[in-house]
Amino acid sequence: MTALLGPAELDALRLSLEVAGRSVAFSLPPAVLTAWILTRARFPGRTLFDAFVHLPLVLPPVAVGYALLLLLGTRGALGGWLHRHFGIQLPFTTAGAALATAVMTFPLMVRAIRLSLENVDRGLEAAARTLGAAPLDRFLSITLPLMLPGILAGAVTAFAAGLGEFGAVITFAANIPGVTRTLPLALYTAMQSPDGDALALRLALLSFALGLTGLLGAELLARRVRRRLGR
Repeated sequence: MTALLGPAELDALRLSLEVAGRSVAFSLPPAVLTAWILTRARFPGRTLFDAFVHLPLVLPPVAVGYALLLLLGTRGALGGWLHRHFGIQLPFTTAGAALATAVMTFPLMVRAIRLSLENVDRGLEAAARTLGAAPLDRFLSITLPLMLPGILAGAVTAFAAGLGEFGAVITFAANIPGVTRTLPLALYTAMQSPDGDALALRLALLSFALGLTGLLGAELLARRVRRRLGR
């Protein structure tokens, strides 16, 4: 398939893989923490926090990108401060595209990790506690290995979904060749071109193949880890 693509399209593929990978790396630690809080913690406003975490699933991606632009743009409350004091600019950059993708795929990761954590036998944690294991030791030696299938499945699913993110990326990071033009944006650009039908078809088929591979990979990886854990 890549032999049929030109340099610009291969660059879009590279950018898609980079953006999706950076988004997963950025959001995985907070996703584990958030899943833990939603599963184990009890506090006022927990339901509201749960709804806020999953809000990107029901909002239009363009609305999420616009909210990020208001918050993290160079004139935004947080983005302006970062730009003035540290010279950090997120909009219209590859890092910004990864951030927008991370926000959109974060709920998918949290849900997968949360489901895995809910299935962890808390009796094992209680037994370790009676043997004198500290909370961090119990988490690292018992809880984390048992929730590993959900973590891996969530990460791979988020990666696959990140490859197809469009609305939030184009709103927050724009459609800049070599910087933010990922596969979905390259496909959109080809569709706007009078002679871009053939290229659009190739990009669409490539997107389908990547998405299907990611979903199958997530399921197979989770099954393999479950077998190794004897679950």
